[in-house]
Amino acid sequence: MSERLSSEVVAHVAQLARLDLTEDELSLYTSQLAAVLEHAADVEALELDDVPPTHHPLPLVNVLRADDPRPGIDRAEVLAMAPDVEGGRFRVPRIMAEES
Repeated sequence: MSERLSSEVVAHVAQLARLDLTEDELSLYTSQLAAVLEHAADVEALELDDVPPTHHPLPLVNVLRADDPRPGIDRAEVLAMAPDVEGGRFRVPRIMAEES
């Protein structure tokens, strides 16, 4: 367990979060939180002055095709293939009953 973190501190944080922890849970969470804080301290201790900031560790390339405008499908042709048309639009079954 970390010297910087005691079960009393974890119990206080749990109380602030309105968590009712058993003694077993308090012991478990104290050791888990200590491990997380130790890892954070390890990361904080790294020398990163010569490392440039980055938003992604690997270089990314846009793999999408160019957005070239093309003519669309003829509306009448599409509506002719629809099972049901009304007023120049697709007609679909009602999904909610009308309220009385």
